[in-house]
Amino acid sequence: MTSFIEQTRRVEFVETDMAGIVHFSRFYIWMEQIEHDFFRSIGLSIMQKLDDGTVIGWPRVSAQCRFESPARYDELVTARLTVQRIGVKSLTFDVVFRRGEKVLARGSMKTVCCRLRPGHELESLEIPDLYLSRIEEHSEASER
Repeated sequence: MTSFIEQTRRVEFVETDMAGIVHFSRFYIWMEQIEHDFFRSIGLSIMQKLDDGTVIGWPRVSAQCRFESPARYDELVTARLTVQRIGVKSLTFDVVFRRGEKVLARGSMKTVCCRLRPGHELESLEIPDLYLSRIEEHSEASER
């Protein structure tokens, strides 16, 4: 799968520990932020409210990150999200963080498409055609 989005950010002081190194938890926040940006890039939201009050959302069922080299205060870090797998009800994203050519960390998140209807429990559902078609369109455009 080649669908991706890339973003570069400057490491802020608040994101670091006493040694000026990015705290590991920030990588998870950055993964979630780029995931949200991915959905925005295809004209959707991580929480898509429908006319009847139903919300389509994407809670995480797993997340992991392997750290290879530290990122430090004021450095530019580039994150690249790739849609690794489209399942029946889930999406798996891979995120690679770099400073220039140097890989800093590699992360992965699996998220499940769910529906929350007023007065009902959260329930998983097959990925709606609207999401599938836009993800596939994005994939085709990124291959060019």
